[in-house]
Amino acid sequence: MHLNTQERTECEPVGRPRFPTYWYEIHPFSCTRGHFMSPSANIRGEIRSDMSKQSLAEYVDSLQEVGRYTFTTVEAQKVTELRRDALKKSLSRLQAQKRIVGVRRGFYVIVPLEYRSSGILPAVWFVDDLMKFLGQPYYVALLSAAELHGAAHQRPQVFQVMTSQPTRIVEAAGLRIRFFKKARVQVTPTVKKRTFTGDFFVSSPAATALDLVAYQSSIGGFDRVMTVLQELGESIEPDSLVEAAKADGQLAHAQRLGWLLDKAGHETLTPKLCEWLQQQKTKPTLLDPTLPAKSCPRESKWSVIVNTEVEGEL
Repeated sequence: MHLNTQERTECEPVGRPRFPTYWYEIHPFSCTRGHFMSPSANIRGEIRSDMSKQSLAEYVDSLQEVGRYTFTTVEAQKVTELRRDALKKSLSRLQAQKRIVGVRRGFYVIVPLEYRSSGILPAVWFVDDLMKFLGQPYYVALLSAAELHGAAHQRPQVFQVMTSQPTRIVEAAGLRIRFFKKARVQVTPTVKKRTFTGDFFVSSPAATALDLVAYQSSIGGFDRVMTVLQELGESIEPDSLVEAAKADGQLAHAQRLGWLLDKAGHETLTPKLCEWLQQQKTKPTLLDPTLPAKSCPRESKWSVIVNTEVEGEL
């Protein structure tokens, strides 16, 4: 016997077996949008929670809409509620589409359309987020910092970052980020630079100059340092040299830097640094600590033993 029209309920699923009216009163499922709801949800008029979840692609779009270009797998999983294997497949799919780039395990960079040809955003757009993800203090350093301060003649092929512990190099979509270890990262003078995505930290011009001297063997030697200093000197304030030298804590670095700045034609920058060093009772130091002293001359002003020839390109 078929139920007449008046005996059928509004919630009866179309195309499913018909049940007596009392069955619907005991099991008040809803057929809204073809999905069944729990009785409690039906009473409150709520939609099942998974109806409001975002796909990973939608989540990425929502981040970009508010000017954010990085995310972590933990954040993505929390929003999308995808299972680990499903999230992994979604991440792989978006990477294949060049929509995102995995920079570190668990950390991703969003690539807007205008950067698809280069493959990834400039490192300054996401370096602050990356270092927060790693939980390490940092600043953009060495040749990368010098370029940001206007000394662009020696443009680096890798983006250089100073941090407090050994950190594996980043290689993603043609971008390379190299990390240098320094014990006194957190006391090194820095300045904030702003990008479209927010602020990041860069060593001050004076601190950059000291780092260039300290890490000269890793960035191309003293000739390259001299070339950078010829340009970078225009951005250095005399008082900041003493401040940076105190924070660095290595008198030999300051002695070598003073000698190099004089030779680079920036003698007006160095009197205060020279006076401070004389008060510290410095000892003679080799210009290049990796080379022998031989019978090399000693420059008395900076107490530097000039055991190598240095020439800039400018």
